[in-house]
Amino acid sequence: MNQALIVAAEKTINGQESLQRCHAIQQRIEKLGIKIRKLTIDPLSTDWHSPLATDHFRSGCAPIEAISQAKQLIEAGHHPAVLIAGDEPLISGYSKEERQRLMAIYGDQYPITIAYDDLAHLFLKQTSISELQFGQYAYSLFNNYLRTYQQRLTQEHDLYPLPDSRWYNKITSLFRGVDCANPLVDFSGRVLICSEELVNKLTLPKASCVAIEGVGLGFVNGDGKEYAEEIVKYEHLKSAYQQCCEQANEDFTLRFLQKDALLEVYTCYPLVPLAFLQATQLVPDLAGLASFLEQYEITVTGGMNLARAPWNNPALNGLIRMYQCLTEQPQQWGLIHGNGGLGYRQGVVLLQQWHN
Repeated sequence: MNQALIVAAEKTINGQESLQRCHAIQQRIEKLGIKIRKLTIDPLSTDWHSPLATDHFRSGCAPIEAISQAKQLIEAGHHPAVLIAGDEPLISGYSKEERQRLMAIYGDQYPITIAYDDLAHLFLKQTSISELQFGQYAYSLFNNYLRTYQQRLTQEHDLYPLPDSRWYNKITSLFRGVDCANPLVDFSGRVLICSEELVNKLTLPKASCVAIEGVGLGFVNGDGKEYAEEIVKYEHLKSAYQQCCEQANEDFTLRFLQKDALLEVYTCYPLVPLAFLQATQLVPDLAGLASFLEQYEITVTGGMNLARAPWNNPALNGLIRMYQCLTEQPQQWGLIHGNGGLGYRQGVVLLQQWHN
C-alpha cells in the first residue's frame, strides 16, 4: 500500500507569504506526465445550501474530509498526487453586507453566534456546568490561545495585532468577542500530498515529508437548531477521534500528555474545544481544565480569533501550520480537528514526521 505523504503545505494571508514551494513541486510532477487530482474547499461565495460539486468540500470540517479522500486515493493507487486548495478573500472579495448575508446559514433571524450560544446552553444543562464556570473555562481557553499566539508574534512577521479592549465584552449571553472566530482575512492555502513512490521518484528530502497516519470522520444527520440536542452529545466527535487513533494504531491522548505531540483544536467558540477535550479524554473532568491549559498548548496557530478564521478553511490553515511545525520542531506527531456548521460534521487527522 502506498503511504500518503504531505510534501508541501503553504498559505498566503493578505498577500503575505508564498505558495512557491507547492507550485515548484507541482511543476516537477506535471513534467513527469502525472495529472494532479485537485480537491477544493468551497469559498463563502458558494451557496451553503447548494449541492456539492465533485471533489468539492464545504464546512469547517471540509479540509479534514478532503485529507481523508486524498489519503484514500493515494493508498488505493488511483492518484499519485493530490492537491487540496482553499481560497477565501474574506476582506477583499465581499462587502460587509455580502459577507453577513452569506454567513447567515441558519437564516437572517438566527445568526451563528446565537446558534452556538443556544448549543452551549444545552451543553451546560447536559454537564451541570454553571454559566459562571463556563465563563471561567472560556477565559482559560483564550489565555491558552493567547500564549501560543504571543510566542508566534516574537518569531514571525505580519501577524495580526492583539484584540483591543472592546473585544473582551460579552456579545451573547455566554461569549465575549474574543471567544468567537474572527473571519476578516484574505486566505489562500495549498496542501500537496504524494505517494511514497512519487516522493522517491522526485527525490524529495525525507525531512520535508509528513505522513498522514489516520483520519476519522463523524456526522450527525443534519445541521442547525433542529439537530442541536443530538450534536451536543458529541458522540460523533468521540467516534471520529477513535477511528483516527485506530487507523494510526496510536494513542494520541497518551502521546500528547507526554508532550510528544502537537494539537490544533477547532476554536470557533469555547464549547467546541471543551467538547473535544472531553471526547478525547485529555480533560475527562472539566474541573481540571485550568490546570491542564497551564501545562499544554491546544493550538499551534493561536486559534481562530487571533490567527483568524477563513470561513471553511481554518482546519486547512491548521494543517499547514502543523506541517511546518512537524518539519521544524522535535515533536513527531500532530493532530488537527475540524468542526462543520453547528458541529454536525466532525473530523480529526493525525500526522507524523515521516520515517520510511
